[in-house]
Amino acid sequence: GHCSHLLKILVIGDQNVGKTTFVHRYVSGQFNRDYRSTVGVDFSMKALQWSDTETVRLHLWDIAGQERFISMARIYYKGASGCVVMFDVTNSSSFLSCRHWKQDLDSKATLPSGGAIPCILLANKCDLADRSVSAESISRFCKANGFVTWMETSVKDNKNITEAMRFVNNPGPPSVV
Repeated sequence: GHCSHLLKILVIGDQNVGKTTFVHRYVSGQFNRDYRSTVGVDFSMKALQWSDTETVRLHLWDIAGQERFISMARIYYKGASGCVVMFDVTNSSSFLSCRHWKQDLDSKATLPSGGAIPCILLANKCDLADRSVSAESISRFCKANGFVTWMETSVKDNKNITEAMRFVNNPGPPSVV
């Protein structure tokens, strides 16, 4: 028989770091720079063929940057099996915010097992020259804050989009820090 799993994946981070363009690029393969700011939460769905008998339906929750300050976040986070925390590599304050996003998530939601929801940290807009966050500091931050891994992404150049999502769907055993 055919089996279908539904996985809920959160996409969180500050405003204007590229969350919505990332989700759209991943789901539709299109790049569009003219998205309005997300209000509340946007939903997208993508089906993946996992094996001959299994499909995974990813339910992507693109949560607006300002929602971190709103008590609704707990409801948005509920039932998530993975999370993308994104910042803009040219904007160091969006990088610093990742700690708050991660702490907020960890304090409000867990896996059914009681473990932390696996999070991958994405350094977006790596196609831009005016970077303000070094790979070394991202690496350190990633380990210190319990992220599964981190990757540089460019939605514009379609760099590491599917790779990042493959990681979120199948993070494997958490690495020992």
